[in-house]
Amino acid sequence: MLGSGTSTGVPVVGCDCAVCTSTDPRNRRLRPGVLLELPAGAILFDTSPDFREQALRHGIARVDAVLYTHPHADHVFGLDDLRVFNFRQRAPIPCFGSEPTIARLRQIFAYVFEAGQEGGGKPRLELEAVAGPFELLGERVLPVPVWHGTMPVLGYRIGPFALVTDVNRIPEESLAQLAGLELLILSALRYRPHPTHFSIAEAVEVARRIGARRTLFTHIAHEVDHATLSRELPPGVEPGFDGLVVELG
Repeated sequence: MLGSGTSTGVPVVGCDCAVCTSTDPRNRRLRPGVLLELPAGAILFDTSPDFREQALRHGIARVDAVLYTHPHADHVFGLDDLRVFNFRQRAPIPCFGSEPTIARLRQIFAYVFEAGQEGGGKPRLELEAVAGPFELLGERVLPVPVWHGTMPVLGYRIGPFALVTDVNRIPEESLAQLAGLELLILSALRYRPHPTHFSIAEAVEVARRIGARRTLFTHIAHEVDHATLSRELPPGVEPGFDGLVVELG
């Protein structure tokens, strides 16, 4: 888990609340991101604005593909930092997302996809819109449609693992696609209700319905103290934190 925070990150700039001033390192949350290491390569989920720092902290040596959930700033603004991996790997990086997400990436990062002076270099990316299952690095990737307010976004399932972030509603057919998981990473913003994100109570109920062996919460706001939440959650559900590593059987 590269980042477990919400769009502002934690600490929040200028905030002196108990969590933002906490000495518990698990309360320091970069913007959301996950790296899945497979025998055939590494898949990055989203490129947060903190991606460069995350890559340095955790010694990321390569990125073989990126799966984008949606095009909000806290999930895409680190895209330019992929170019370092182009230099090292001497190959373009395939990037996958819904058709609207791919269109927004082309708009936000127009300089990457237009002819023109490169200056210090531009990322070499192959954007691919997905609407159904596809093969990647020897694995079957299942896009899972969910809702972020009125915005359709994608979760992803790869074998016994799934990531579903920035979500406040999961259709029944998508819940069925998440059955039998070993590990689920699910966003749970805060205790109070929110119009576009699951609250902690809502996320706990969704985790119960999905029934993964282990559920980790992410996209956590500064109103939530890690140690306190850990004590409150039911067995099999826990808050994630930056730097957490899970080995899947």
